[in-house]
Amino acid sequence: MSQDSTTVPETSRKLSGRRRREIVAVLLFSGGPIFESSIPLSVFGIDRQDAGVPRYRLLVCAGEDVPLRTTGGLELTAPYGLEALSRAGTVVVPAWRSITQPPPAAALDALRRAHEEGARIVGLCTGAFVLAAAGLLDGRPATTHWMYAPTLAKRYPSVHVDPRELFVDDGDVLTSAGTAAGIDLCLHIVRTDHGADAAGALARRLVVPPRRSGGQERYLDRSLPEEIGADPLAEVVAWALEHLHEQFDVEALAARAYMSRRTFDRRFRSLTGSAPLQWLITQRVLQAQRLLETSDYSVDEVAGRCGFRSPVALRGHFRRQLGSSPAAYRAAYRARRPQGGPVERTDRPDRLERLERADRPDRAEVIEPRSGDHSLPLRRQGAPGGPTGHSGHPPHHHHAPHPDPGKPESDVYAPRLPEQAAGRAPGRPSLPGQRERPVG
Repeated sequence: MSQDSTTVPETSRKLSGRRRREIVAVLLFSGGPIFESSIPLSVFGIDRQDAGVPRYRLLVCAGEDVPLRTTGGLELTAPYGLEALSRAGTVVVPAWRSITQPPPAAALDALRRAHEEGARIVGLCTGAFVLAAAGLLDGRPATTHWMYAPTLAKRYPSVHVDPRELFVDDGDVLTSAGTAAGIDLCLHIVRTDHGADAAGALARRLVVPPRRSGGQERYLDRSLPEEIGADPLAEVVAWALEHLHEQFDVEALAARAYMSRRTFDRRFRSLTGSAPLQWLITQRVLQAQRLLETSDYSVDEVAGRCGFRSPVALRGHFRRQLGSSPAAYRAAYRARRPQGGPVERTDRPDRLERLERADRPDRAEVIEPRSGDHSLPLRRQGAPGGPTGHSGHPPHHHHAPHPDPGKPESDVYAPRLPEQAAGRAPGRPSLPGQRERPVG
């Protein structure tokens, strides 16, 4: 469930009698980053009823019997231990100190017990690794910091890791991306519990947007798990990154790996946490982004140098991933970073609107996949000066639903859904085991 969906999954477990929904327990470990640790303390631990924010009761719990030293050498003292988790309706794990270390067994047992008794379990950033170690993410969609998402997917293959989302709400288990995305998820919890007005009032007090659109795509780079160096697919991945300017597809990569397409897809996903077609499109868009920032190539030339079959394909994928046309992105980037003499300000709304219109077709266009790509045709809709249309995801169980219509699209992998082709309202792809209920 993405951060921009209008529905959230329904929690299936009933809260046990000794737990209270207004009690939030924050589980701290030694070595955890102080920023992520402070987010739930600030959101749920300060009385802001004067601003219209309902009050939570906060329990700060030590997850292990050692001094709690955080980043910078600060030492914390938690007033409660693991036993206090038995009273909480929500348990938050802000972050875990190292993705290579197993969490304490006692803490994992306490999290499992809390979940069995109906508590909502939340993992911020690398806290997702603690939830995964406890088995709470098995068969579920989840996210974490994009840099650690491939490692989470490889270490826990039963978890449906989506590195694009700012947070994922699967009802009684929620996870967020890194650092500031923890604020997004905590605001989402307040919105779910008490409505949009309460979340908006809290956001104003924190001086943050009540709801951010888009996901982690704009922050992604070429990073892959460290373990890839010893994997047979490392050579294929390295070749793909060096030849992005060529027009090849996933079938060609599978052939280079001497694997069938199905085997290659499975091995690539287990290694990177992403489907190979998704990864390839993302890398080409990132390369286009770099060329738009550092070169004077036209949009058509950029498309060719990034392996896109046509400028139309580049524009469609670029807009879905970054929420902007290539021309508007370049204009805004150069306006922010003037080089050598006066530069015309091109980030004004009227100027950007003209650039957007110039970069959009006059009618709906279908972006056909290259030969060998097993994806549905991609469709862009819109008239000059109007917003682009909504596109759905390919049938892939990792994907969370789309942002609300009218918000900038940031999803790279968005084919037409059958109901769209038939003129019906676009559907929302469902995730295995995902439950939905209206937002409060």
